[in-house]
Amino acid sequence: MPKPALIFFDETLRSLDLRYFCGFEVHDPFIAARIGSKKIGVVNALEFGRALKESTLDQIIALEDLNEAALAHGVKNPGPADQIAALARHFKLKKFEVPGDFPANVLIKLVELGFDIQVNDGSVFPQREVKSDEEAKAIRAGNKCASAGFAIAEEILRASTIKGRRLVHDGRTLTSERLRTAIQTACINAGGFPADTIVAGGDQACDPHCRGSGPLKANELIILDIFPRMFDSGYWGDMTRTFLRGQANDDQRALVSAVAAAQKAALAKIKAGVMASVVHAECLRVFDEREYVTEMTANGAVGFFHGTGHGIGLAIHETPRIGAVKRRLRKGIVVTVEPGLYYPGLGGCRIEDVVQVTDGKPRKLSNYHYDWELR
Repeated sequence: MPKPALIFFDETLRSLDLRYFCGFEVHDPFIAARIGSKKIGVVNALEFGRALKESTLDQIIALEDLNEAALAHGVKNPGPADQIAALARHFKLKKFEVPGDFPANVLIKLVELGFDIQVNDGSVFPQREVKSDEEAKAIRAGNKCASAGFAIAEEILRASTIKGRRLVHDGRTLTSERLRTAIQTACINAGGFPADTIVAGGDQACDPHCRGSGPLKANELIILDIFPRMFDSGYWGDMTRTFLRGQANDDQRALVSAVAAAQKAALAKIKAGVMASVVHAECLRVFDEREYVTEMTANGAVGFFHGTGHGIGLAIHETPRIGAVKRRLRKGIVVTVEPGLYYPGLGGCRIEDVVQVTDGKPRKLSNYHYDWELR
């Protein structure tokens, strides 16, 4: 049975399904359609030549042509609904499907124009979850970009001098802001845009999404979470390492060891057909065996209180989630594996890598060492 016609009206930074569909970026809303086996795009003169060169669309239609068709149909000032109606008439469509985030005002007008429209409230392209070799290569490039950020961060931390509890670099106190700027500059030079890089030391790291601010201290755990979006492909990398400049104490070493062991145990379970909950349970088992308690306190949660990982691709967070969910992992999906422990007063540790699920051992798509104690 042929798939129903599908029509988009969006821009590709907001609609990643549209980005996946058309294969290139357009920063203004435009019309795209799947009609039969063809992928069709409607763009204005500004984008027409680029669409021909860069997109994966089978047919490019000039927006100006649809405006002329709408005018000939008696429309005085054609808008998006009128343009879509003209496209539908051209292809003899009386009904079609739109994604769940399709603009409501355009949808209402199309219904008023007499079209039978089905709203897809689910996943428009469930196949996005399984990554091709080309997509996996793009994600690997994103993580290579992240590694460039880790390399400069490690270089700066190692070059920093310790004065009391302060870290000093180039004669100035080293702060989260300064280190983040260096990381983000390195990522940009490596071809990616680093969004909201986390450089969080001490108790700040106990809030896993705290970006970090202020002076970084010696002998304190520092979480670096770097997730750049590559300029050329639109795919993300996502890696986390924990560093300490100075000398760790026994409790800090035990914490990092537990997180590393949990990640290793989770990775050993990942293969096609395994439940996501089984992978997550491995992290919980390691932490339970080492007596790291997870609980809610008056000041927030402590311990291991987030999932083990998430899918990644054109979005930084995609399906599937690796947590307490009864869902089998599919061959070809790409996920992060990022257990962590967080205890105010001691600090936080998280280690994150990206892998692609296979029938056997997962294929690692990230690479940076785990030497964390920088003396």
